[in-house]
Amino acid sequence: MNFFEHQERARRQTRWLVAAFIVATVVFVLLIDLVLLAAMGEFRALAGGGFSLRAVAAPLAGTSAIVAGVILLASLYRTMTLRSGGAVVAAEMGGVRVDADTSDPLRQRLRNVVEEMALASGVPVPDVYVLERESGINAFAAGYTTADAAIAVTRGALEKLDRDQLQGVIAHEFSHILNGDMRLNIRMIGVLFGILVISVIGRRMLALRHGGFRSRGSNRGGIVAIGLAITLIGYAGLFMARWIKAAVSRKREFLADASAVQFTRNPDGIAGALKRIAADSRHGLLDVDAEEVGHMLFEAGTVSRLFATHPPLLERIRRIDPAFTEAQLTRVAARMAHQQQRAQAMRESQEAVATPKAEGQGVDARHWADSIGNPTEQQLLWASLLSASLSPSLQEAAHSVEWAPEVLLALLLDRNQSLRDEQLLLVARTLGSESEQQLRYIWQDLRQLAPEQKLPLVEMTFPALKRRPLGELRQLQRLIGELIEIDEHVDVFEYAVARMLAVMIDDLLDPPSASYHRMRRLTSVASEAAALIAMLARLGHDDEALAKKATAVGLAALGLQEDAAATMADDWRAVLDRTLKPLDELRLKEKEQLVRALMATASTDGRLVREEAELMRVICAALHVPLPMTGAVNSSIS
Repeated sequence: MNFFEHQERARRQTRWLVAAFIVATVVFVLLIDLVLLAAMGEFRALAGGGFSLRAVAAPLAGTSAIVAGVILLASLYRTMTLRSGGAVVAAEMGGVRVDADTSDPLRQRLRNVVEEMALASGVPVPDVYVLERESGINAFAAGYTTADAAIAVTRGALEKLDRDQLQGVIAHEFSHILNGDMRLNIRMIGVLFGILVISVIGRRMLALRHGGFRSRGSNRGGIVAIGLAITLIGYAGLFMARWIKAAVSRKREFLADASAVQFTRNPDGIAGALKRIAADSRHGLLDVDAEEVGHMLFEAGTVSRLFATHPPLLERIRRIDPAFTEAQLTRVAARMAHQQQRAQAMRESQEAVATPKAEGQGVDARHWADSIGNPTEQQLLWASLLSASLSPSLQEAAHSVEWAPEVLLALLLDRNQSLRDEQLLLVARTLGSESEQQLRYIWQDLRQLAPEQKLPLVEMTFPALKRRPLGELRQLQRLIGELIEIDEHVDVFEYAVARMLAVMIDDLLDPPSASYHRMRRLTSVASEAAALIAMLARLGHDDEALAKKATAVGLAALGLQEDAAATMADDWRAVLDRTLKPLDELRLKEKEQLVRALMATASTDGRLVREEAELMRVICAALHVPLPMTGAVNSSIS
């Protein structure tokens, strides 16, 4: 399956989850009604022939409404607490955010691995957290969309895994992000909370037995009996919740393991991580209560194997390494016991990375779409080299919550001195002289930046920008709009910066709605799709005949006639502004068809120019499709 098919499967599983929740709620209501009938002595009345349905109808209806209401309200409450996305889950688990200026080499290695994979995948860099108090080897990804995603790993994973193994674990988590599993997982937390809350109510009622309740013994005994019954029903709910999570999660873990191997092209990485978990005394166990999030962990966080959310660990290892035997775990454990983590971290922090070159990288347009949600080892290498080529001061500024906005603004400064002075004056008036001065410093670092490095640098600022207040982000958005209009000309890169920032802000406003399932068909937006294809063809091909050919190729891929784009506007910005929102509402399979048609259009002449690469990136960002890196621009199609 490709990216779009995985997304569609995740959405089907979400509908199945809701159906299972409704069934569980009905079962709970019926069981509680039976407890009520028993407490009222109606079973004895039934045996004696004195049972009257009319006499118990009102109590049963009231109890059923209360139980269903408690379950639904509890689920709604938990869902609302998670609306801010993955950072909330990571913080609740005791996660500590990894800042860009961290001096811990293990944390810096983690940030580098996450950032490289995000750049290679074409998604915003997720927030990075470390569960400092957890010595077991584990990790998870949480969030509704790539804009609010967070990746967390345990301290044990940082200390006990080498870089290849850590990369395998992070690649596994990126698979969950790209395949839609992450969004399903966080929704599952909210939905199942209502089922689990019944057992909590039962335990509270049982606590009355130990002094919290003062009344006659018969009343007290009745409440304790009801509490015990509700607790038992609650534990039945716990098993039901585990069954639901197991039914949804187990196959996806095998898929994520396989995707990690395909992503890194290094089966020893994730296999080595799994072997270390099996050989480690702590395994993947967490000290914090992991019942609620167990389905989203890299490896099971609890000892319970009843309705386990993860396949057996040894089976996962054998899927990747068929030659594996359990005897190998003894040697793995011995190596782990004698590791010198400090020496290893020092060696890895001093790794030399080559500087990327602007030529020689081809773009295979035929497989470009297939790498969506499944980036290749080559794309990961491009991301790694690109990140390492940036100056330390520029990386520090891009990762800084304080100065990330200035990095965005500096990328938009004009090379013309008079226009640049006008822009700087506008920044000083809006943000103050300190920001204007910082802009001048960053501008000096940016002057030597290659064009293909600019958009990835923009995406590197997003994790820091997400931590700024929404009001400041809106102010930054307005300021960017004013800066790019000063010279009365907006190029593709400037439009991309403004549009990608707008997408990020809109997604942050309401992450669950940002991942809402769109249902429009291509036939309802055929004119918008045709206009977008024609615009991309015209902007990426100087020759009129070649532009017409590229348009025909794209339209044919969508099954549209060549005259469908005849009335396309000359203003490419107007085309993007008019078409991207309705096209984002397409069904997943038809959105895939559109993206493939756009890629065919861009690659018609056998090369990908910078404007085409930037347009494809901003289009895919607006469509919520992660576009992997294509390497250098102006490159030949292989």
